[in-house]
Parts: sequence; structure tokens; C-alpha cells
Amino acid sequence: MKLNELRDNPGATKPAKRVGRGPGSGMGKTGGRGIKGQKSRSGVAIKGFEGGQMPLYQRLPKRGFTKPNRKKYAVVNLGLIQKFVDAGKLDAGQPITEDALLASGLVRRKLDGVRVLAKGEVGAKLTLEVTGASKAAVEAVEKAGGALRVTSAQAAE
Repeated sequence: MKLNELRDNPGATKPAKRVGRGPGSGMGKTGGRGIKGQKSRSGVAIKGFEGGQMPLYQRLPKRGFTKPNRKKYAVVNLGLIQKFVDAGKLDAGQPITEDALLASGLVRRKLDGVRVLAKGEVGAKLTLEVTGASKAAVEAVEKAGGALRVTSAQAAE
């Protein structure tokens, strides 16, 4: 087989429909758009238009509120921390800080801080210093003989 012998499968490609190219093409004059009216013209955008009736997206009630100054935490599960300790990427003997989590590659960005959640098992005696933690995570670390200290002004939630 040579490069010049390569062909697409039959029927895989279709030639573009050349609209408005004379009466013999079958798509001449009005170009398949019918006669007159807004939709026959160019630059038409009537996706949400319901013929003068109030559109559905305006009839539905608007609810909720997005807090402009809310905190966004990098979330870490206890199981992952244990996995990194087992792999030797984190040292269980030293206090595990947010910077240590960042250096090990467990957290990509700190954002407004790191929050530890209780998903997964923790067996090692860890000392964690993070911005936030769930109550279950604090209990799980203390049960394993370690300590989890929340360093921000905001208490553990």
C-alpha cells in the first residue's frame, strides 16, 4: 500500500451542500429557507423566543445565592495520606503540614487551605497540621494514636 492509494471508506464523506448556486442545483434561489419571514434572513437568533409569550427561562423563579467571598479548600482524604506514608512520599515521624502535602504531590494547590476528610483507613500515628478537618477525620486520627491540629481561626466543622 502506498500513500497515494489511501482512500476513505465509501460513503464516509459527503460533499458539502452548495446552497444558492442556481436553479439546476435544487438548492438555488431561496436556498432551502422557504419564502420571506425572519427565519429566511441571516443573523436570526430565536432559540428562547416563544412568540411574544414570556419565555420559560424568565417564568421560572430565581433561587439561591453565591457567596462572593467563600473559602475554597483543597480536599484530602485520610486514606490517601496513609497511602503516601506507606509509599514513603510522606514522613510519618515529622508533623505533616500543608507544605509537606504540597511537596509530596498529594495536593496540587493549597487554595484557601487544606481540609482533611475521613474517607479511608489510617493506621500510622500521624501528626497533621491543616486549615480544616471534619469531626470524623479528627476522631479517626486520634483513634490511630495521632493528632490532628486545625491551624486556622475557624474551628473543625
